[in-house]
Amino acid sequence: MTRELEKKSMYIEQTPETVENGPSKNFDDDGRVKRTGTLVTASAHIITAVIGSGVLSLSWAIAQLGWVAGPAVLMAFSLITYFTSTLLADSYRSDHGTRNYTYMGVVRSHLGGLKVQLCGLAQYGNLIGVTIGYTITASISMVAVERSNCFHKHGHQAKCSISNYPFMIIFAAIQIILSQIPNFHELSWLSIVAAVMSFAYSSIGLGLSIAKVAGGGHARTSLTGVTVGVDVSGSEKVWRSFQAIGDIAFAYAYSTVLIEIQDTLKSPPPENKVMKKASFIGVSTTTIFYVLCGCVGYAAFGNKAPGNFLTGFGFYEPFWLIDFANVCIAIHLIGAYQVFAQPIFSFVERLCSQKWPENKFITTEHAINVPLFGTWYINLFRLVWRTIYVVLTAVIAMIFPFFNDFLGLIGAASFYPLTVYFPIEMHIAQSKIPKYSFTWIWLKILSWACLIVSLVAAAGSIQGLAHDVKTYKPFKTQ
Repeated sequence: MTRELEKKSMYIEQTPETVENGPSKNFDDDGRVKRTGTLVTASAHIITAVIGSGVLSLSWAIAQLGWVAGPAVLMAFSLITYFTSTLLADSYRSDHGTRNYTYMGVVRSHLGGLKVQLCGLAQYGNLIGVTIGYTITASISMVAVERSNCFHKHGHQAKCSISNYPFMIIFAAIQIILSQIPNFHELSWLSIVAAVMSFAYSSIGLGLSIAKVAGGGHARTSLTGVTVGVDVSGSEKVWRSFQAIGDIAFAYAYSTVLIEIQDTLKSPPPENKVMKKASFIGVSTTTIFYVLCGCVGYAAFGNKAPGNFLTGFGFYEPFWLIDFANVCIAIHLIGAYQVFAQPIFSFVERLCSQKWPENKFITTEHAINVPLFGTWYINLFRLVWRTIYVVLTAVIAMIFPFFNDFLGLIGAASFYPLTVYFPIEMHIAQSKIPKYSFTWIWLKILSWACLIVSLVAAAGSIQGLAHDVKTYKPFKTQ
């Protein structure tokens, strides 16, 4: 089979002929290229998607909510995310056993109608937002390395004003190269590297916070968080609390890529069982890190906790360790960007292949011999379209670089539809749960409660963005 035909086979739906003939050595029972994913690779994908820039804002979020509400909200989002991810994993195959390759495909199979378009809007809007957010965060971490060295050399009071924009361009250049990785199936090595990096910088942040607390530096904390009249005004307290809830919601977001991750798993064993185990490993691991980083970070910095405690210079020394942590963040986000961008790439390329199947620009793969790597296949459409996408996300990030507010808005906008609403509605439809039964009622209560949380968090983030826009001038060094 030629490379061109092999590529087309990625989009072949299951047919009676392929089922009758059975899976071959290189292809699954539906005619697509055989999957090789395992519990380890799925867990790495989840950890790469979940432990991201969100962990860096958790001490700030806990500071807004306090010792009681902060950890309680963290644990609540963790349990909700795990529960709904198990429902989503069970929806991967339709009632008659065929695979659904995307989140939209799953919704089309179980719900249909207008909800498919709403799912696509929420999912791909979220994925685009995340890639913009990661471009911003990676550049902040790269700038933090330069500023850390500047502070070490010239003293902590030095101005050390450095532009983010050159680093956004560097990040985009790296992504243009990595975006030529054809699909999610070939991304596992990058996810494993990124997952190791996320453990590294989370552990460094945690260790520095513990050292600060052990050093006896007194930081003012309280059961209810920042104090009205001392730290903030009454209205600021409310808006910041809303924004903190959004930050925590975003810190657990991976439902946008769950189906795409599950579609990499080889079977047998059944994909849903492996995915549930991977979700448990991913969510429990990240919850431990989140509670430790958030709570110990709050103990270290108190109500003055910065929005990003590694790049907001809660710590200045040892400068080399701060530098290393920020390099780890940047490397992690390089991998995480690809985890969130690949479904977008796949969606557009699949649509174009189906619409123009005979177009050589879209379907032809050109073989190039790369020393030490062997044969590498370049597709001109993939090269052009993915490069344009990366450049556009970088330009938007340059115009709109507000880290905390942007983080909260993405989390709030996507948390309800993708993490709660669709998984619950598909479970009700798939399990044929009777209307107004006890199970139906409590699932609906959970769904509506999460909608209220999302609206509140979105309001807080929009208010924060509106406040920042008043003072911000595009393309100026901050």
